[in-house]
Amino acid sequence: MQNEQKNEDVVWAELSEEQQQTVEKLQNTMTEDALWECVIQFQQYLFQTASGLPFHYEIKRGKSGKLNRELLIDRREGSKSLTWSSFRSAFFNLMQEPPEDGQRKYVNRPKGLGDIRGVSYIYPMFYRFGIIEVPEKYELQMKGRQL
Repeated sequence: MQNEQKNEDVVWAELSEEQQQTVEKLQNTMTEDALWECVIQFQQYLFQTASGLPFHYEIKRGKSGKLNRELLIDRREGSKSLTWSSFRSAFFNLMQEPPEDGQRKYVNRPKGLGDIRGVSYIYPMFYRFGIIEVPEKYELQMKGRQL
């Protein structure tokens, strides 16, 4: 289990105190509201897809200035939109067979969360939030390292 501790240390690197707190809340409660709080806290955070492509996002605001639960994914080629319903679907699929207490569910590839629009962006976010385990090859690519 020393390897698990080592991986845990890497997962927590570069997180602000607020991000750490929201991640811990999500891991302890596994609720949709806690997931949304994580999504809010990680705006402008640099993620990498399972294939190693960098991206970050911003939550779109409505006319009133309130967050409207639509993420604008910014990649080098341009922006893409990702709706909250995609996150809800992936989270629902993840929770269909919840892992045992204190464990993370192993998801072997992005489509393992379901055939969901934008799952290639959701997968690294769920991994960074500490709610899934991934194969080592994806883990290294999502951390910006190559095998």
